[in-house]
Amino acid sequence: MKKIITLVAFVTLTYTTFAQTVDMRRKIEVTGTAEQEVTPDIIYVSVALQEYMDGKKKITIDQLEQQLEDAVKDAGIAKEDFTINNMSAWNITYQKKKAPDFLASKQYTIKFRDLNKFDQILSKVDPKGIQSTNIDSYDYSKMPDLKKQLKIQALLAAKDKATYLLAAINEHLGDAISINETDNSGSQVAQPMFANRVMKYNAAPESDIDFKKIKLSFTVDAVFEIVK
Repeated sequence: MKKIITLVAFVTLTYTTFAQTVDMRRKIEVTGTAEQEVTPDIIYVSVALQEYMDGKKKITIDQLEQQLEDAVKDAGIAKEDFTINNMSAWNITYQKKKAPDFLASKQYTIKFRDLNKFDQILSKVDPKGIQSTNIDSYDYSKMPDLKKQLKIQALLAAKDKATYLLAAINEHLGDAISINETDNSGSQVAQPMFANRVMKYNAAPESDIDFKKIKLSFTVDAVFEIVK
């Protein structure tokens, strides 16, 4: 008999607990979206320099590097925005002893906030020593603020949608119950639409670049209570 009473009590307690956790509020679930395209204003460019023979005279990597450093400084590029990316050989001295004709090369990365300075810089570097150039990546300086604005816009769009849908059936919007946002920008922030600016030997750089704009898109799924 005690076992039966205990079982009844347990079932009653379980049912009561379950009833307390069920949300009986009437709800409406909607989705809001906000998106915007912006033009990149930060561009990362790699420049590869390589030694070469001018007759019997070797134009060294040190000479070429000094030309590039001076050009970057004259263009007003900050020191922290000009870095060595890699070297063709970790031990150039060893390579030169092993092969006297070895031509050392180095690759640099320059962070541009004004791409017009690109041609200004390269015009001051021996073109025969420029192995190649390439635009590696790009960014937008006000990205955090823009993302915040778009998330707010997406949420307000969801709220506006819920309001006019409920108004159509003579219902009213209550408080938000849950809000979830999704960043859809990952697949949109792709590579810029231009052919890589590659130069070899004494080829002149191209003068124009067509950038694909960065597209940001956010979706907000919101659940609101329906009130009378």
